[in-house]
Amino acid sequence: MKLFRSILFCFCIMLLLGTFTKPQSIGVMKSNSPINIIPAPNNVVISEGYFSLGNKTKIISQSISSDLGQYLIEKVKELTGIVLTSDKKQNTKKNFIKLVLNSSVNEAETEDYQLQIYKDSLLIKSVSRKGIFYGIQSLLQLLPAVENKRLKKLKIKIQCCEITDKPRFKWRGLNLDCSRHFLSKDFIKRYIDLLAFYKMNTLHWHLSEDQGWRIEIKKYPLLHEIGAWRKNENGDLYGGFYSQDDIKEIVRYAQSRFINIVPEIEMPGHCLASLSAYPENSCTGGPFEVSTQWGVFKDVYCAGRDSTFLFLENILDEAVNLFPGKYFHIGGDEVPKDRWKECPKCQKRISDESLKDENELQSYFIKRIEKFLMSKGKRIVGWDEIIEGGLSNNAVVQSWRGFEGAIYAAKNGNFTIVSPASFTYFDKSIESLDLKKVYSFEPVPNELEKSLQKFILGSEANMWTEYAPQDKIDSKLFPRIIALAEVLWTEANLRDYSDFYQRLQVHYDWLKQFNVDYGLEQKAFTPSIIFDKEKKEFLLQFIYDQQDLKLYYTLNGTEPGLESYRYLAPILIDTTRTIKVVAVHKEKITGNLRSISFAIHNGIGSKIQIENPYSDKYIAGGLHSITNGLRGSEDFRDGQWQGYEEVDFEAQLELPEITEVSKIKIGFLQNITSWIFLPAQVEVYFSDNGEEYILLDEINNDISPNTSGVVIKDFSSTFEKRFVRFIKVRAKNIGRCPEWHQGAGGKAWLFIDEIIIE
Repeated sequence: MKLFRSILFCFCIMLLLGTFTKPQSIGVMKSNSPINIIPAPNNVVISEGYFSLGNKTKIISQSISSDLGQYLIEKVKELTGIVLTSDKKQNTKKNFIKLVLNSSVNEAETEDYQLQIYKDSLLIKSVSRKGIFYGIQSLLQLLPAVENKRLKKLKIKIQCCEITDKPRFKWRGLNLDCSRHFLSKDFIKRYIDLLAFYKMNTLHWHLSEDQGWRIEIKKYPLLHEIGAWRKNENGDLYGGFYSQDDIKEIVRYAQSRFINIVPEIEMPGHCLASLSAYPENSCTGGPFEVSTQWGVFKDVYCAGRDSTFLFLENILDEAVNLFPGKYFHIGGDEVPKDRWKECPKCQKRISDESLKDENELQSYFIKRIEKFLMSKGKRIVGWDEIIEGGLSNNAVVQSWRGFEGAIYAAKNGNFTIVSPASFTYFDKSIESLDLKKVYSFEPVPNELEKSLQKFILGSEANMWTEYAPQDKIDSKLFPRIIALAEVLWTEANLRDYSDFYQRLQVHYDWLKQFNVDYGLEQKAFTPSIIFDKEKKEFLLQFIYDQQDLKLYYTLNGTEPGLESYRYLAPILIDTTRTIKVVAVHKEKITGNLRSISFAIHNGIGSKIQIENPYSDKYIAGGLHSITNGLRGSEDFRDGQWQGYEEVDFEAQLELPEITEVSKIKIGFLQNITSWIFLPAQVEVYFSDNGEEYILLDEINNDISPNTSGVVIKDFSSTFEKRFVRFIKVRAKNIGRCPEWHQGAGGKAWLFIDEIIIE
């Protein structure tokens, strides 16, 4: 029996890993190409034969690259169980891997490498340690992506080839927001390894926000004692910070993976966490609390107080010593000027410095901070708002509101990072930014003449965490960040989505081995829903968008899993119920759970007239969507919620026939972060002729308008049975956001999903 199991195991391994020519050896081919490296190398020449990797393989390296040799030994053991050994005497004649470093001081930043694989030897060559490291990553990706330590008893065959490779862009990064949600030290180090595997070289570490301050500053301990923590609704504190020892440890780890960490400390806006600890640096003096809401807030650093600049310079003085890289990100985005306009000190600053307005005051602020950082040997990076009011010559512009900021910066002679939200904001849903769109991203704007393209440093994925705590980040970033990695490394004329997609299938096995909870490539499916008026039932069909998925669902509102119903045929819905659906990729639940709620009621298909038009931004399914029997989810963008900006909702319904009615429900949603509020009051009327209406009920809102999170409420009216043909519903919009709201005075939204007649 044991012999049979061993033979069966070897046979399964062969099926997983490809063909082989001799017993006890494994091929590495899992798609049509034996070279499944991502990012795609810029030049590959495949030759006959294989290099055999096993426990007798030796590593040869020079003293200057001995740590890289040890890194390779450790990674091969981690990934395959095979234990390589170092040949310090360098007298091995065959079956060896040699790291050939022709180092040059002038070429220390070069990332080019060569990977030469012959039958008896494997050479990784570069003029820099970085290049050797990237050659190692390519070699690791040629190993079988199978999590099984019994591989160590077998020889791995690696296709003979020669790879000559170099990156297209210098800046290939990830912006990781640790302020909206605190991310653990181990999580950061894990992502450094993931970035390195895909030859990314920059971690943009977002360390301060309105919702949390994350870096220990010894001169100002209240920043991490107060500013790092916010109060949940139940009174519990949420947050965390990185001690200076934590940061030093993470920086050292990143350096060992050739990842440059660029810290970001936001100024002059997005600073409520800082002001909650030291309110004297604001225009009003506070008091403030660390924000529990997302958005943009009016309270910013006071630009008229010299003490504010001293405070920030003291912070930066400590911070620059923690981060050895040459770049320092200072934010500079989304700075409301309201407080500055009202602040006597800021207005005096404008007058004293002969500035035109508050935009130039922001430019003054940025340039003053830049001058200080330059004295410390740092170059500032700022979001594209730093252009407003005048741009300094040395600033690097990170263009996020499109390509315009990058174009302006390049024409002005400034280097720029091109990371438009439409292509690189991976907090976006897969419906609005799918894998193929990411891969289609071209960082160099078409409008930019060739002589100015040298100012494009590169790009980065932006992982904002308002709605993505630590356990959700994997599914947001992967596999989309893998596509971006190829965009930033591989020459544009060599990129091909179909080829990339084939290679990606192998990398799902790598992601599984790295315990990456990856998400979808695109929307999983599109529901097709048909209502039969005569039978009063729905027919639900799922049309696959991502083809390599299985769908599992429940009919009782519980969360589905692999043991639930598998979707194989259209589903008949003849009663009010919620269907929950999950997508499964390679036997792994992938992406977000999807809910579809049906309400079978007497008003479906009613004729409807509305008094005030709905917004063209949130039309749902049009006029009749609020009597289609479909309920909205907690996502107000799901296509079932109809939005009314500032105006009241008023609708007149004509039922298909005179109907016995005893209950009317109207569904509304509140999400104050998005300026959506429940109605203050809902009125229900009925009529026999559709002209003269009698007030049936007034339903007041009993939920506080400052309740955070998503609230869905049915305003319900129950009454004695009566025969009705015409019904009118009026819902009172609060009109403007309340004074306490971040958007105080702005137009408030009213969102409705369904009028239910029972």
